[in-house]
Amino acid sequence: MKRFILILSGCFLVIGWHVNAQFTPVKAARDTIVLPLANGSAANHKMLTDTIKKPVFTPNPSRALWLGAICPGLGQIYNHKYWKLPIIYGGFVGLAYAISWNNRMYNTYKQAYLDLMDNNPNTNSYLNVFPKGTITNPAQIDKAWLQTALQQEVNVFRRYRDLSIIAAIGLYGISLIDAYVDAQMSQFDISPNLSLRVGPSIIQEQQLGASTSYGVKLHITF
Repeated sequence: MKRFILILSGCFLVIGWHVNAQFTPVKAARDTIVLPLANGSAANHKMLTDTIKKPVFTPNPSRALWLGAICPGLGQIYNHKYWKLPIIYGGFVGLAYAISWNNRMYNTYKQAYLDLMDNNPNTNSYLNVFPKGTITNPAQIDKAWLQTALQQEVNVFRRYRDLSIIAAIGLYGISLIDAYVDAQMSQFDISPNLSLRVGPSIIQEQQLGASTSYGVKLHITF
């Protein structure tokens, strides 16, 4: 009796394993599910594939604009255009250095000009604009010439400083425009089906004294 129960249990286990193997979905490959049919042998099974597609990221132009306004470069990060970050931040770093250097030189020459014009012998920072050792006697300096030279330098460095500030503001605006346009054009169709071709054309005139004309044909495919 015990032997019969063991044999019967073994048969049920084999049948259950066979049914489970026949009806369990099998993962054949990445993103592909094989579903065998219940009837027939393995040769008659139909394989159904279900390809799982990842959702396509579509940036929001308004969000890209506001992120870029909060901090330059955030709009490009939001649009997943990371290669633009070195261009934007490199430009800001260079312009920040230009603003700082020109402003420092402007203040130096401005102070030298003010010290020259106050006729106070104790304020002589204008001597620092000359290379060391070239001025042995400050009384020999042509103050009229030095006044004109210092005034020109003040104007030059002030102009360069202001232009650097304007360039930085312009770069900020360009980064905003780029982030907005890039997000707006993310779904623009650039497939090969959208094309423009120009080629020669032969025109046959169907009138009295028919003649053949030659021209240019513009072919647009949408």
